[in-house]
Amino acid sequence: MLSSIGVPGIILLVILALLLFGPNKLPELGRAVGRTFREFKDGAREIIGEDEVSRKNEPVQTLAAATGETQTAAPAASQSTAESKRLPE
Repeated sequence: MLSSIGVPGIILLVILALLLFGPNKLPELGRAVGRTFREFKDGAREIIGEDEVSRKNEPVQTLAAATGETQTAAPAASQSTAESKRLPE
C-alpha cells in the first residue's frame, strides 16, 4: 500500500500535516501516535502470550485426563490470572 504512494506523495502528506497542525503541534501528535502504537503492541503481545500459555497447558491437562488424575486448584488459579490481565470492556 505504501509503495504506491511514492516520495512525492509522502512529501505532500508532510506539507499537508504542517499546514493543518502547525510546527508546534506535530511533535505532540507524533508522541501521541507513538504511545498509541506502543500500547497496541503491548496489548497484542499480552494476548499472544496468553494464547501460548494456554497452548502449553493443554497437553498437561490432556495427559492428566488420560491417566485419570484431576486438577482442581490449577485451572482456577490460571483463570483468575487470565481474567485479571484482560482489559475492561
